[in-house]
Amino acid sequence: MPGKWCEVGKSGECTVQTPRRRSGSTQRSPGWALRGSASQEAGPRVTAGPSKTQGDGVERVFTGEYRHTVDGKGRLAVPAKFRGQLEGGAVVSRWIDGCLAIHTRAGWDELSERVASLPITAADARLFQRAIFAGASEAEFDRQGRILLPAFLRAEAGLEGEALVIGARAHAEIWSPVRWADYRRAMDDPAAFAEAISGLGI
Repeated sequence: MPGKWCEVGKSGECTVQTPRRRSGSTQRSPGWALRGSASQEAGPRVTAGPSKTQGDGVERVFTGEYRHTVDGKGRLAVPAKFRGQLEGGAVVSRWIDGCLAIHTRAGWDELSERVASLPITAADARLFQRAIFAGASEAEFDRQGRILLPAFLRAEAGLEGEALVIGARAHAEIWSPVRWADYRRAMDDPAAFAEAISGLGI
């Protein structure tokens, strides 16, 4: 009986594969079955989210809610807890629900790879790609732990004077206090919240 081997992907998941006997045809790359083949259902399948680990292999997530000032030059202080998680580099971009996102470099690269796997003929894929990547910029910390938010991103996110920096698992988000209050208000109803997440299987 043929042996089995385990392939560990970027998401950390282990996929058991059974080697095939060579029949004179060109041997495929070990990861081909995960990327799709002619026998698989057409269309993209994104199965893994951005990594939550850093180079030392320790799992980290962004958690908490912090209120900070956006100064006249558009600089925002990032919580010290988050700065440690962003030591490998950070990217700020537009994000879903009217906020901005701060991605780790590893998380941004993985998001880029996932988007690259989507078909360019899909209008929703092109929309997401243009919206997120056209508005992205590298974030560098100054000595006070601040990053500069481009004016057009501040305007789109409604950031004036203050901002909320919140943890959202694999990345951090920057919210206008007014928009965040409206969003939180929608979550305050336990029944509405339960209904909204009912299809997630949590």
